[in-house]
Amino acid sequence: MTSAIRVLLAEDQSMVREALAALLGLEPDIEVVAQVARGDEVLAAARAHAVDVALLDIEMPGCTGIEAAARLHTEFPGVKVVVLTTFGRPGYLRSAMEAGAHAFLVKDAPAAQLAEAVRKVLAGERVIDPTLAAAALAEGANPLTDREREVLRAAADGRTNAELAAALNLSQGTVRNYLSVAIQKLAVRNRAEAVRVAQEKGWL
Repeated sequence: MTSAIRVLLAEDQSMVREALAALLGLEPDIEVVAQVARGDEVLAAARAHAVDVALLDIEMPGCTGIEAAARLHTEFPGVKVVVLTTFGRPGYLRSAMEAGAHAFLVKDAPAAQLAEAVRKVLAGERVIDPTLAAAALAEGANPLTDREREVLRAAADGRTNAELAAALNLSQGTVRNYLSVAIQKLAVRNRAEAVRVAQEKGWL
């Protein structure tokens, strides 16, 4: 008898996590062996439970699912990663693939589709929501550099240039330059619009 596919489920909303675990548990060839609510708990759970597939939500405390995917890919390249998201943002798809994810699905996909994705990634296939794939191709690559993204993320809560400079160990002039370039690249009028557009596209 073939052993069940061992799944790690990382999702910070307990009701969603428990519902996903219950649905996957109905599949005869899938076993949810670990559940965590934080991105920074994923590696330890993968070490402890010898998982085959990790299902990772994007938005989690500790670190994002995309960051957790990259860490898993480095330490456990044999573990297949399925990224789940509520937000169908094209930039998230590109970032997830670059982090080593094998599948990218939205959470409102049917449970049978999620179970099938688990089986397919273990067999070496990639599974990508077709609507998101088309949107990502149409959107193109993220134009922001890592530093520009870092400054925009830090600016999202309305901090002043001086506060940003102190938090990021940069000069105020450098912070202004990064923000100015990001605003130009995104074709918006100010930093607030730059943050909003970059978040909507999944580029932060």
